[in-house]
Amino acid sequence: MDPIDYGRFEAGRHVNYFDLDRTFRREVARVLDEAEHEWAEPRLREFGEAVGHTVADNADTVDDHGPELHTYDAHGNVQNEVEYHPAQYENERIAYGAGIVADAFEAPPGRDGAMPLTHHLAMEYLLSYADPGFTCPVSMTGGVALVLDKYGEGDVLDSYYERLVARDGDENVEGAMFLTEEQGGSDVGANETVAEHVAGREYELTGEKWFCSNIDAEGTLALARTPDAPDGTKGLSLFLVPHTKGDADETDELNDQRYRRLKDKLGTISVPTGEVELQGATGYLVGEEERGFKYMTDMLNLERLSNATASVAIMGRCLLEAKVHAANREAFGSPIQEYPLMKRDLVDMAVDHEAATAYTFDAGRVLAEREAGDDEAYRLMRALVPVAKYRTARLAVDTASYAMEVLGGNGYVNDFVTHRMLRDAQVLPIWEGTSNILSLDLLRGLESEDAHEPLLAEIRANLDAVEHPALAETKTAVEAANADLGTAMATLATEDGDYAQLQAKELADLVFDVYTAALLCREGQTEIDEADDARTALVAERFVDRHLREPGGDRGIGDGDRFALERFDAVVRYGSVDPESLVDAAPADD
Repeated sequence: MDPIDYGRFEAGRHVNYFDLDRTFRREVARVLDEAEHEWAEPRLREFGEAVGHTVADNADTVDDHGPELHTYDAHGNVQNEVEYHPAQYENERIAYGAGIVADAFEAPPGRDGAMPLTHHLAMEYLLSYADPGFTCPVSMTGGVALVLDKYGEGDVLDSYYERLVARDGDENVEGAMFLTEEQGGSDVGANETVAEHVAGREYELTGEKWFCSNIDAEGTLALARTPDAPDGTKGLSLFLVPHTKGDADETDELNDQRYRRLKDKLGTISVPTGEVELQGATGYLVGEEERGFKYMTDMLNLERLSNATASVAIMGRCLLEAKVHAANREAFGSPIQEYPLMKRDLVDMAVDHEAATAYTFDAGRVLAEREAGDDEAYRLMRALVPVAKYRTARLAVDTASYAMEVLGGNGYVNDFVTHRMLRDAQVLPIWEGTSNILSLDLLRGLESEDAHEPLLAEIRANLDAVEHPALAETKTAVEAANADLGTAMATLATEDGDYAQLQAKELADLVFDVYTAALLCREGQTEIDEADDARTALVAERFVDRHLREPGGDRGIGDGDRFALERFDAVVRYGSVDPESLVDAAPADD
């Protein structure tokens, strides 16, 4: 495949994001089966075209003209109205009309069954190239649909589910998840909202929710405690709290709640986030009482992967902007991509993006298998998902920040998209659990679910599939790191709780690095087998060198590393690489 000439673009817009992101295309082809991929590819390409043009332009407009809350009407009556710019409505029609939620729940045109959740994540990835903020309500709409599909009972909840997965813009409604309360924050068990039974599955909820994204969603899931329920998360029940009372087709009577104010946020302007007072608001019980937190974790797992998907898409968009600028911007007589330091920076940004994208979509594959009925996938998912959300969020912030630097002063001003991407990225380490919370969640998964067993088995299976000599040295390094990972897990299993928590983030980083390295090695082997191309093998090599091999006392300065100079076209521009050229270049054994 020919390398991409980024110099022919003016910027990372008015392009097709699906066509330009070969990393994403590779991952989609890997996690979908042949029939799914055959159906999805033209639709993802069509969506990538729409996002690269209309949605991207609209996203900039919406960022400058964000939602406005009108809590009261002219007579002082509560109306809870959020006013949006018309560009936001157009983006909604494009995204929901393309099946970004619907296709994963109901059979789309041309198929006998629904697509897996990996397709939903792929659509979110493309959307996040233009507007990660809008991906928030999209992902929550999918999350509420997932919960109602699994646990919802009764006509009211059925009516909301049907409209959450509707493709028609006139029929479609959005979902949300109100978890956070001011006194609790990440400690969900400290929630104080109470729910009093009215009749059947109907309850009245009273309390305050502090950080409510997509505040005016027609169908919101909220946790509350019924009278005499135990403290902590075990006593929480889950309710669907509509914007208006009744089923999804009844829109005349406002629910008993007040949207108090919108947050003045750094980024993600396209999604209104605010504070809600539940004043005896009507809610409909989902599933059984006191099992709400368990039900909500199903949505939370999907939300965390949506967060990771948005993170890697921000990395992809910012990398694209940096590549285009570096190919066009001349300094001292040459395009800046010709200078060694810029080559190295772009190579390492590209490798980070490939690594994070591979890990995220593999975690998505495992989640989709679990939701499709594979109970064995649950334990592996418990290890992969929190790490995916934690690591990719930090990478998104770092990548967006450096892409801004590549663009220089232009990158720092609102006229260029890196300004918005950095602002949007900064919330991703916070949404759906901070890095500390996620690292502790990994520990819980290892302790309560023995998640280390399928994790280590998956790493072993990926490494066992690698056999080409071009990957031999890289595989050896990953083998050693995998042994270290097993030792680290065994050590923490025997230490006291405080020490295990102290080292939890280090463990999460090690899990990401070893799992990703093994996965990239396997993908490199597959690419050699199927396309006689060793480009991904080079990506695996660079990732391992940077994350799993310790530099010497001189920080690697004396090791003769010329990777970025010699492999720039292959890694940054997607140039093909002859596998035998890597074998020939390897030093002979003594």
